[in-house]
Amino acid sequence: VRGVSVPRSPPGRRARLSTPGTSRLSSAAREELRRRLLGLIEGHRVVIFSKSYCPHSARVKELFSSLGVDCNILELDQVDDGASVQEVLSEITNQRTVPSIFVNKVHVGGCDRTFQAHQSGVLQKLLQEDPTYDYDLIVIGGGSGGLSCAQEAAALGRRVMVLDLVVPSPQGTSWGVAGTCVNVGCVPKKLMHQAALLGQALTDSRKFGWECSQQVKHNWETMTEAIQKHVGSLNRSYQRALREKAVAYVNSYGEFVEHHKIKATNGKGQETYYTAAKFVIATGERPRYLGIQGDKEYCITSDDLFSLPYCPGATLVVGASSVALECAGFLAGLGLEVTVMVSSQLLRGFDQEMAEKVASSMQQLGVRFLRKFVPVELQQLEKGSPGKLKVVAKSTEGTEMIEGLYNTVLLAIGRDSCTKKIGLEKIGVKVNEKTGKIPVNDVEQSSVPYVYAVGDVVEGQTELTPVAVQAGRLLARRLFGGRLEKVTGTVQLVQKLSSLYKEEPVKRRSPWTPTLASLLQVYHTLFWPLEWTVACRDSNTCYAKIICSKLDNDRVIGFHVLGPKAGEITQGFAAAMKCGLTKQLLDDTIGIHPTCAQVFTTLETTKSSGLDITQKGC
Repeated sequence: VRGVSVPRSPPGRRARLSTPGTSRLSSAAREELRRRLLGLIEGHRVVIFSKSYCPHSARVKELFSSLGVDCNILELDQVDDGASVQEVLSEITNQRTVPSIFVNKVHVGGCDRTFQAHQSGVLQKLLQEDPTYDYDLIVIGGGSGGLSCAQEAAALGRRVMVLDLVVPSPQGTSWGVAGTCVNVGCVPKKLMHQAALLGQALTDSRKFGWECSQQVKHNWETMTEAIQKHVGSLNRSYQRALREKAVAYVNSYGEFVEHHKIKATNGKGQETYYTAAKFVIATGERPRYLGIQGDKEYCITSDDLFSLPYCPGATLVVGASSVALECAGFLAGLGLEVTVMVSSQLLRGFDQEMAEKVASSMQQLGVRFLRKFVPVELQQLEKGSPGKLKVVAKSTEGTEMIEGLYNTVLLAIGRDSCTKKIGLEKIGVKVNEKTGKIPVNDVEQSSVPYVYAVGDVVEGQTELTPVAVQAGRLLARRLFGGRLEKVTGTVQLVQKLSSLYKEEPVKRRSPWTPTLASLLQVYHTLFWPLEWTVACRDSNTCYAKIICSKLDNDRVIGFHVLGPKAGEITQGFAAAMKCGLTKQLLDDTIGIHPTCAQVFTTLETTKSSGLDITQKGC
């Protein structure tokens, strides 16, 4: 059969789709079937993929019949190769059961979701004859995930708008397009980390023969000015890319007012209304505050740090997250007095052996840790840039109280999703009340069929820029390009600590018994980077570890490294692990000498052996 012609049918009349007569489709036949199914969906107002004996399918047909709606019904048990049709359909929808209902090209779902949509009024909105919208897609949020989705959809020929307005932090900080990563996250954080590394290099240089005739000091204002200049250039390049792809960028705050309709409010309070067939929520997260008096008035967060117009001085960092430790690390590297206050464990969710090694290396930099304490009172003693603050903290394990004086208090205790005040409740999008995150299915679709979400607002999604970028791009391809790819695989990393997989969560999810331990083999070593030797830096700070599955040919399922360029090292091994890297393949690899990554080709000592792994230093 070369093509499919399915006429518009009166209520209850079945539309048949002829399919190839073999259940095992070749790649070409599968792609042709997918193309014809998408054509059927695109060409009709309502399409129901059904089975004649299915009671749930019968309920859906009765619903549309009662609404007087013409349906195109394909009975999968009555076509020549319904199994192949259902298989390809499940790839398109990620739904393996029938009925599977499409209304005006939107996949509503199965029986339960269709009735839920009817009860909420969403179905009636979708059924509007020939709806005319201003845009095919409106993306709310101009961060990494939102921009990648918008640009990909535009490249596929769709009319796309991005709504993006940053609400200033309590300290009045705001920024341009491109979201957290570019403006107040990964990019400025790595640049400040580089500034700290240069300071350490200056210290090391004396051992390599460099003679400094004058005392070297760091100028905070010069650094932040240069970093913000670079961030500004990135903002402009993103705006230029949007213009080149004909994406309408509107610097306004988006809020749903009714189905398929959104209100955009600019910085002057002027309101404009837009409609779209589909929406993507990509609003990201913002830093959390302590919830005590004075926290928003006197404290700063990562939203403020990277453009802070003055040196923060003696700084208390509150939190145990990667953000907290990264900021504490580069501030100490710049020569500041830094204290980290931790309520429980460092880097929750990471391998705790690695987390404690990070803490030890930071203590060598002069960072002081206050463990098992939380701030309960803040008092401003002096105003200024910086001023002086008194912090009173209480033990999490008893009644002990301590206090300290600091110039700056930096909060890094977590982030909250930006899903409030954007009108999601007005159109029925379900939001986790506790976390503020949006539950979605495997294709990023929310509880409302035409609303999708990507990035940090998604429940269960790994909060990383590369994941959001890939998710946004693939979502656009599924919505408008007939593609099926979904996001797979993630990497967790900190500036000096980088990990693929995590040993500790394995211990938490399953009792760490001798039986479980016998299934894994852990190889590890401390190592001394060549560039640290002449400078006589500590020889037992850097650490490498892999975790292998004995049941799978010693396949490497865990990878951890603490040392210089940890992120760069891990990126390469991530690809190898996705290709099935084993311990034997590592052993057979000739190391690139002299590099830190080379250590992974010579790992011999197992944890179970108990042998000493310390290195001999200066």
